[in-house]
Amino acid sequence: MYRILTSSSDTYITNKIINNSFRATDANVGQAATLDLFKLYAEATSGSDTSPTEISRALVKFNLNPLRRLTGSILDIADTSFKCTLKMTDVYGGQTCPSNFKMIVFPLSRSFDEGMGRDIVTFADLDACNFITSSISGNSTVAWTYSGANKQGFLGSSDIDIISSGTLSGSSATENINLWVEQSFKTGEEDLSVDVTRIISATLKNLIPDHGFRISYSGSQETDKRTRFVKRFGSSQNSNFYNKPKLIVQFNDTVQDHHQSFYFNLSGSLFLNNFHRGVLSNITSGSSLSEISGLNSIVLRLRSGSKSKGTYYEKIITGSQYKIGQNFVSGVYSASFALSQFTASNRGEVRFNGSLENEIKNAGSATFTEIWSSLDGNVGFLTGSLVVNSVNRTSFKNDSPRILITVTNMKDEYRKDDKVRFNIFAEDVDRPIKYKKVPFETKSQIYTLLYYRIRDVENNKIIIPFDNSTHSTMCSTDSDGMYFEMYMDSIPKGVLCTIDFLLKDSGVDQVFTDVSSRFKVS
Repeated sequence: MYRILTSSSDTYITNKIINNSFRATDANVGQAATLDLFKLYAEATSGSDTSPTEISRALVKFNLNPLRRLTGSILDIADTSFKCTLKMTDVYGGQTCPSNFKMIVFPLSRSFDEGMGRDIVTFADLDACNFITSSISGNSTVAWTYSGANKQGFLGSSDIDIISSGTLSGSSATENINLWVEQSFKTGEEDLSVDVTRIISATLKNLIPDHGFRISYSGSQETDKRTRFVKRFGSSQNSNFYNKPKLIVQFNDTVQDHHQSFYFNLSGSLFLNNFHRGVLSNITSGSSLSEISGLNSIVLRLRSGSKSKGTYYEKIITGSQYKIGQNFVSGVYSASFALSQFTASNRGEVRFNGSLENEIKNAGSATFTEIWSSLDGNVGFLTGSLVVNSVNRTSFKNDSPRILITVTNMKDEYRKDDKVRFNIFAEDVDRPIKYKKVPFETKSQIYTLLYYRIRDVENNKIIIPFDNSTHSTMCSTDSDGMYFEMYMDSIPKGVLCTIDFLLKDSGVDQVFTDVSSRFKVS
């Protein structure tokens, strides 16, 4: 799963001096198209202070409910593949910008109201939030503990604005963990991109209050005798999707079913899905209709040959309800195992498995009856067929296979709230042709290391990149072929998109572009 959440609210607060007269501490710029971060030293006067400091700080909030709806099912926030990145896009337009500085990101301890202000010249629009107040509750304003949202402290303290450290569950009870992150900027034109996985995980566990982030220059760079003007990021009000603040969520929820790609001597997994009126639901069994759930809860039997002919073969595997991370998935069961095509004789010789020998030698494969049943074997749930192939071996060959890949079920347009499953068909055009009687269906070849990306057709910008690190864009496999699922709220509205693929196979990486129709999100 690769998901992009754009900010639900953002603004920046400032104590800038206006006309060498007063500070705009009550100004609001919640509807501005940019988030301007600056530090001015001795650029104006303020009363008797001839060398005043003027600063601004950005506040950004994301709606995490889309992630909350997935935790406990297909999203395990404790899994090592779960990763969250805060991305702020630089919107440098030729203006002066600072260089060689750091920015620091704190989780907010207080909520803020975005406000309706737009004026970023004279800062004449008044609203909460601003440098003094964070929000409005009823008819009263709620003030920051320290002006500028600048009171930092330990997680759980009631009188702070930002959280600097704390003790989170899963760590030592006495371990105080830093909860801020920072990034260095060399030229000043770089984007902000910081790992906030720990903060988001703790927020989803209700350990950290869900109020967003404060972003500012780091430490003494707000207080030294130097001007830093201006680091400018796009805000949620920016008309360009690519400039909006984003929370990038990555998680490996890939399902690899090997019904179409099971090989002797290699470990593989088979899956069983159970639906009740179209909804994935646990199998119920017995007179009490008890649910089949948890580990070691189901049995898979593979049978081949005939007892009367002396060719009978059976393998029994204990399966379980499928887990993604630590979360069991309703109605999905799996069994993982390996089948050896060899057996050892009493003299220690290794030879073909006797009961399968002729079939393996003649066809390069063996066909099994696949039976899913209760643990005692008295109740059968599904009977099917499984073909297990010999491992591919060839003499040395350095040519890349010629693969054709397409998406078979793409529509021209989708809605923003759609979750879409894209089905993928792949074929090696040089594979041997097997003649069959009509009608017949050509099955897709299965590749277990196939990744997708989403690209803007008009400007070639990558919306969702290939991710072969956390495998959040790895395609899943099932008994029909390959597929991936995508949340369309990650795609900008009205943008013409296409899907590209990266195939890692036989030691070679191949990228396939424009392999499918194009689509938009409305």
